[in-house]
Amino acid sequence: MGLKVLGAGFGRTGTHSLQLALNTLGFGPCYHMFEVAKNPGHNKIWLEAIEGKPVNWQELFKGYQSAVDWPAAAFVPQLLDVFPDARIILTLRDPEDWYQSISKTIFSSLAIEGKVRGMVNSSRKNMASQLFKRVFSGRYQDKEHILEVFGQHPGKVEEWVPRESLLKYRVTEGWQPLCEFLGVPIPDQAFPRSNDRQNFQSPLSLRKQS
Repeated sequence: MGLKVLGAGFGRTGTHSLQLALNTLGFGPCYHMFEVAKNPGHNKIWLEAIEGKPVNWQELFKGYQSAVDWPAAAFVPQLLDVFPDARIILTLRDPEDWYQSISKTIFSSLAIEGKVRGMVNSSRKNMASQLFKRVFSGRYQDKEHILEVFGQHPGKVEEWVPRESLLKYRVTEGWQPLCEFLGVPIPDQAFPRSNDRQNFQSPLSLRKQS
């Protein structure tokens, strides 16, 4: 099948809402950090990718038409080498708002998961910790550094992706720019809103689903 759409935006930029939107538009199943919990063995593969080991990306994303959120968003150049025709969506958010969101959700979750829930999440927590060491050099308490990395990311994506294949997008814009970019009709339903700060569900806390 191969990936037709790849989300290049950092987590907490509306990536779960985008996942639901892509599923609705016919570009599903869409891979998201939540999918790691549903696929035995994927955690180990992502750790190998983070360590720079070769990964069979076609096999990893077998059955998926799109991918958003971390960990996939940390490997955009590698995935473009394998899926060169993928359309790229860079989700954006106000930097200060994004920082407040990620510090109170994902970074907070990394700090407490395992202590509260036992060993069920230890391997996923380790993968996420290694991923964010790669993305943010592990400097979760350094707001200036975190915002610098976040601010530099769009420019990097623009260097990696041809302009005609890239949509810079805020989920608050709703269906129209997304559907125009993907060449599909606008659905007769509200744009999905999910996993905001107040209702945050950590992917680290999800048990493997059968």
